[in-house]
Amino acid sequence: MIDGIMLLWFVLTGLALLFVAIDIRSTPESTVMKWGFVLVTAYTGVFGAFFYVLGCREPLPGTHERYVDVRWRQVLGSTMHCVAGDGIGILVGAVISNALALRGPGEVVLEYVLGFAFGWTIFQALFMRDMAGGSYARSLSSTFIPELLSMNLLMAGMVPTMMILQSTLAPMAGPTAPVFWFVMSMALFVGFIVAYPMNWWLVAYNLKHGMMTIRPGVMNQPEMNMAEGNMPGMEMANMKTAGANAHAGAHEHAATSGAAPIGQGDAMASQMDHGPSTPVPSVPIMTVLSFLALAAGVALSQFAAPM
Repeated sequence: MIDGIMLLWFVLTGLALLFVAIDIRSTPESTVMKWGFVLVTAYTGVFGAFFYVLGCREPLPGTHERYVDVRWRQVLGSTMHCVAGDGIGILVGAVISNALALRGPGEVVLEYVLGFAFGWTIFQALFMRDMAGGSYARSLSSTFIPELLSMNLLMAGMVPTMMILQSTLAPMAGPTAPVFWFVMSMALFVGFIVAYPMNWWLVAYNLKHGMMTIRPGVMNQPEMNMAEGNMPGMEMANMKTAGANAHAGAHEHAATSGAAPIGQGDAMASQMDHGPSTPVPSVPIMTVLSFLALAAGVALSQFAAPM
């Protein structure tokens, strides 16, 4: 029966991946977020396609700004970005662990190190450096803690799922066996769900970005930051100011023309003012809690499926 379930899973994953890869080309989202949705769909199959359609796909032309402005969609984008980047390193770690016959703690440590390293240095700091004024060093500094917290929760959900399914379905299966990839897909999906609440907190306090809107021929905010040489700490304040000015301009235009003040400025003003600037609980407390969650996940995997 499990073979039939896996066959159906992989067929649906192929169809979902094809749909997202083609359809997302017309979505006014940043390139890295587009690749993120493609990768997450490859990891999680129809769930990834569902996340894309419900969370990012523009329902009508010109509505993307307002559509993605809702908090839960912003958080969905943040979590997706984390899982997409970390997932590459985690999967590489799983393949290497299998080749080196690493099991238990050794496998978990290797997947954590490679997942965090790729997610932080490449998918976060490198690909999003324009949001730090184009400086890779500043981008590394500003993304370290958010990436660490999100990664800890991702692994907290992924490790027990992976260990339990491995021990149940095929303890010795390698990358040439479909069950190996099925287990990793399920583990990454559960990790996505567990990491979502942490990303809610990160987005709420402007420690991570969510969905964005990038339209050709428009000076988008990352480009404005790079052109102006803004420091990371100034970025959110400048974005809020730009959104507020655009919002005020839209209302002024509406007052003189009689038109409703609907436009990108309103969406930007709302999107850049999602929450207070002082995190509660504090960052150190959330960091400790994230490591406690990771430890609990590892302990659960040991209890349910001894390493």
